[in-house]
Amino acid sequence: MKPLIFILTLLFLFNCGSDAKKSKIKDSKTKKTNSINKKNKVTDSIIKPEFPILNDSIVMDFYLQYEKENKENKVRLTTNFGDIEILLFDKTKFHRANFIYLTKRKAFDGTQFHRVVKDFIIQGGNSDDTKVLKKRRHIGRYLLPNDAKRGYKHYRGMVSMPSSDIENPYKLASPYEFFIVQKTSHHLNGDYTIFGKVIKGMDVVDKINAVEADNRQWPLRNVYIRKAEIIK
Repeated sequence: MKPLIFILTLLFLFNCGSDAKKSKIKDSKTKKTNSINKKNKVTDSIIKPEFPILNDSIVMDFYLQYEKENKENKVRLTTNFGDIEILLFDKTKFHRANFIYLTKRKAFDGTQFHRVVKDFIIQGGNSDDTKVLKKRRHIGRYLLPNDAKRGYKHYRGMVSMPSSDIENPYKLASPYEFFIVQKTSHHLNGDYTIFGKVIKGMDVVDKINAVEADNRQWPLRNVYIRKAEIIK
């Protein structure tokens, strides 16, 4: 009987060892699979950016979808002269969406009111700061169509979009720039897209409009847009 018991004991120990090896092999495969999945997730996050780099061929389709999902319509500009609050119009949906999108991407932060024309307008959004330029390269380069037939007029406090520096017969607009009317200017009607109005801070607009400017209409004292943010 003793030899039989010895043989059975050996068989039992052999099977246990075999099961342990199988378990180790299985655990090893599981770890490898998890490692591969993690690598794939990292790769996916690198390959698929949150937003596309915009250009003229895709920008309108992008904003058509974006404006449906982002209905905010008020923005506060914090300047070194005070705050300016702007209401954006729903009728000019592409320009509203553009302004909201750029605000959320912090494209206006650190820019300036770079053009001041007394008793006329203050124009903002431009900058020669390298950080701002780098940020805009990641957003994209594109123009927006003129949408000036919505019934709005260039009264005091209206926010409008200037034409691009590029000469074009359709007055396509530079998306990163805007101007605020300091004094009613009806001769601008029909040429530029009015997409909002100042609802608070016209006294700040007046202060900025009063600063001294050089012969290029650039303020001698820099007027910074320190921050642009969505408000309710």
